[in-house]
Amino acid sequence: MKHRITDALIWVVGTELVGAASAIVAGGGFSAYYASLVRPPLSPPGWLFPVAWAILYALMGLSAHLVHRSGSDGTRAALGLYAAQLLANFLWSPVFFGLKSLAGATVVALVLLVLVIAMVVVFGRIVRRAALLNVPYLLWTMYAAYLTVGVLVLNG
Repeated sequence: MKHRITDALIWVVGTELVGAASAIVAGGGFSAYYASLVRPPLSPPGWLFPVAWAILYALMGLSAHLVHRSGSDGTRAALGLYAAQLLANFLWSPVFFGLKSLAGATVVALVLLVLVIAMVVVFGRIVRRAALLNVPYLLWTMYAAYLTVGVLVLNG
């Protein structure tokens, strides 16, 4: 039992660190830049993003732990997909905030959305609970893609 908890924490903390590293690479100044943009309807306040992402990264890490622990034949491919979507997730903040590339961030957001959909489907074939843990992430990624496209349209 203790080993499972430790293993789960490693997955969760590792995933959270990817999010933190993305913010560091992006270079800060998020609030000022976000406030300077014309945003689409239903845009949340800037403070909500780090809160939402912290929760979502924890759920992602826990879901990856469940898939890893399953030992299923498809585990390796599923975790490869997990890594691919995590890389796309990592890239979004540096592209949007660091490079201030709205078009680039839109491409990253749409690629991320496709990867998250694929990950949820593949995780669901291995451990249904792992897929369900990612439903909030999928919904938030859809919302984030909408916001990114909206910012591009309104500011590009």
